[in-house]
Amino acid sequence: MDEAAAGAARLILPAMGFLGLPARAAGTRRNGGPRHVAGGWHNAGLYRPSVARRNGGISHWYAEIGVPPTAPPARAPLEGDVRADVVIAGGGFTGLWTAYYMSRARPDAEIVVLEREFAGFGASGRNGGWVSDHYAGNRERMARTHGRESVLALQRGMRGAIDEIISVCRAEGIEADLVKEGVLMVARSAAQEARMHAALAEERAWGLGPEDVIALSAAELEQRVRVSGARGALFSPHCARAQPAKLVTGLARAVERRGVRICEDTTVLALEPGRAVTDRGTVSAPVVLRCLEGFTPSVAGAERELLPLNSAIIVTDPLGEERWARIGWEREAVLGDMAHAYMYAQRTADGRIALGGRGVPYRFGSRTDNYGETQAATIRQLVSILHAMFPATIDVAIDHAWCGVLGVRRDWTPTVRFDPATGLGDAGGYVGSGVSTTNLAARVLVDLVTGEDSELVRLPWVRDRARRWEPEPLRWLGARLVYGLYRAADRRESASDSAATDPLARLAGLISGR
Repeated sequence: MDEAAAGAARLILPAMGFLGLPARAAGTRRNGGPRHVAGGWHNAGLYRPSVARRNGGISHWYAEIGVPPTAPPARAPLEGDVRADVVIAGGGFTGLWTAYYMSRARPDAEIVVLEREFAGFGASGRNGGWVSDHYAGNRERMARTHGRESVLALQRGMRGAIDEIISVCRAEGIEADLVKEGVLMVARSAAQEARMHAALAEERAWGLGPEDVIALSAAELEQRVRVSGARGALFSPHCARAQPAKLVTGLARAVERRGVRICEDTTVLALEPGRAVTDRGTVSAPVVLRCLEGFTPSVAGAERELLPLNSAIIVTDPLGEERWARIGWEREAVLGDMAHAYMYAQRTADGRIALGGRGVPYRFGSRTDNYGETQAATIRQLVSILHAMFPATIDVAIDHAWCGVLGVRRDWTPTVRFDPATGLGDAGGYVGSGVSTTNLAARVLVDLVTGEDSELVRLPWVRDRARRWEPEPLRWLGARLVYGLYRAADRRESASDSAATDPLARLAGLISGR
């Protein structure tokens, strides 16, 4: 770490509080979810007060569809050693979409999905519900290695993934509150407004026209939603809203109807050529695929492949017609901002606001807080963002708060790969844009496995290797430092009239390698 970063660390790290509840180590058995007590939640003998009525218990999305946090898995675990044609580790969106398209490409194949908890337990059932064409990774960097046309093909593929998901839901009878009304990225400071216009210029340079993205003035934005202090926004029609738990549970049922076997309550211990080793037996198969995203470090040998970053969400009680009229958010475009430590939000189908952002970004040793309980300080931070953007919510109760982990590659770019010689493949590293990215990545992975010579297998995500994360404690210190710098930069930009991006954010980008 250079002297500038070290100096920033001395200033920022103490203020960050080093928050984080003890969490089960990756790969250990489940032992029940948190238990509600007056004013907060009790878990493993520890109590933390909360400003939310409910904290953890997986997510509001599951509570809405009647899945309690202590519900047993709906599907049987693996029972002893079995043989299959394809075995997939991970029952989230990546694994389920891969199983879905593999069953279509090879209808007679025996496909087994292995899941430690239940299908959709991780980020797939806890996210913000953005079905977006956004993808992680630096376009210029990808163009240098794969060519500009490959990057443009990736952009087309991501747009197509939105409509593909909607089409599959329609064909499979999956009701997931899908509404394609676009996305608004709001600027609330001079620096954010400058980044907004720079982002628009970059999009134009990559060939995106007014039909893809436009800039809205403050007055034009107010016709769509009233965000306090907004200076303008970017609008893109290429995004849909979804209820994540409805989407992933519906997809799991569709996969089963196609003959795929999903084994829940089955912990994958190791993935090797020709076999997946679990705590309940071994699945032998010529094709072994890892689709674990933020839970990748739980598998032996993959501890530094992906970094599990934490993201937290709050959801309000239903707002009622009078408050919605004051906010003016009548259509159902999802909402984000141009901050460094950005927020994301949606108007839910039943009239709530769900709003998320980074909480404690990373837990030492790549641990994961599997049941979603988040810190009171994180909840207060998200509530303050909600109230600042929408003053009409100041007296609206927060019904539920939760968190989950997303996967990040060291270069912040997803990877899809398959080695025909070993039969091993994997996909992941979506950096929080996984609801639609998983669909495209799964189709890429299936084409690689089946040997299909398609445009998909030439996308810049397809690569043989990716840089690994640093060992502890360097990655813990780095993750805490980077997000501390980003938050500090946001605070300084909000208090300034300068249009320049704060130097602390530039330092954070340099350290992170984004």
